Amino acid sequence: MSFQLRREEVLDGDSLKAMLDESPARAAQAILIAARENILEAQALLGQILLDGQGIAQDHPLALRWFEIAAQRGHLMARNMLGRCHEHGWGCAADASVAAGHYRIAAEAGLDWAMYNYANLLATGRGVMEDQAQALHLYRLAAELGHAKSMNLLGRYLEEGRVCPRDLTGARDWYRRSAVGGDFRGQFSYAAVLAEAGSGEEALIWLRKALAGGNLNFLRVASKSLANAENPQFRTLAPEYAQRVIELERQLTPL
Repeated sequence: MSFQLRREEVLDGDSLKAMLDESPARAAQAILIAARENILEAQALLGQILLDGQGIAQDHPLALRWFEIAAQRGHLMARNMLGRCHEHGWGCAADASVAAGHYRIAAEAGLDWAMYNYANLLATGRGVMEDQAQALHLYRLAAELGHAKSMNLLGRYLEEGRVCPRDLTGARDWYRRSAVGGDFRGQFSYAAVLAEAGSGEEALIWLRKALAGGNLNFLRVASKSLANAENPQFRTLAPEYAQRVIELERQLTPL
């Protein structure tokens, strides 16, 4: 897919995404032009930059509208993001049942992110009846497609033997694959099983990777877990996790 800008410059979807990192305002202008010219990928991308406020003024209701337009035309990630908006109340009233409907459509069409998001609702009973077996099925499908966050959760089901036979070897392998795939929770999980196996030094490497990539909610929980760890080397990381929590909280506090 490609489209032509008014200055006769031709860009495709990947080029626009790269441009967002280099020149967000210029990319946003190009995306807006393409979306108005009915380019499907640009319509979905416009919804995302409006949601994030990347190169353009943040506008959640308008982001929701562009996701709706792209989703109606068959864009699976836009359908997934429509679910995210309804789940979290971005540009609309939060409604997990509506979100579940959008996730289910995209999941059934094969989108790994939608499988993961729909499984999260099924696992917690938000917006749908709780169904751990179906959640596990979706996590496994997404993991087999290469979705790192789903790999970590599949590992947790296998480690705990939740609605499936307990499989510690399988759990360790999925944690490893999740960690290598870049999921900070998977990196923390993999570090835990490495520590139990006596590979403390390797575990520390993954704990530092999780620290570098972790979000605020994860780091809050992880810092407390490390503070209570039996391994003294792990306990020494707890202050670093706590300091990162403070830094992220400051970023959220208006000046």
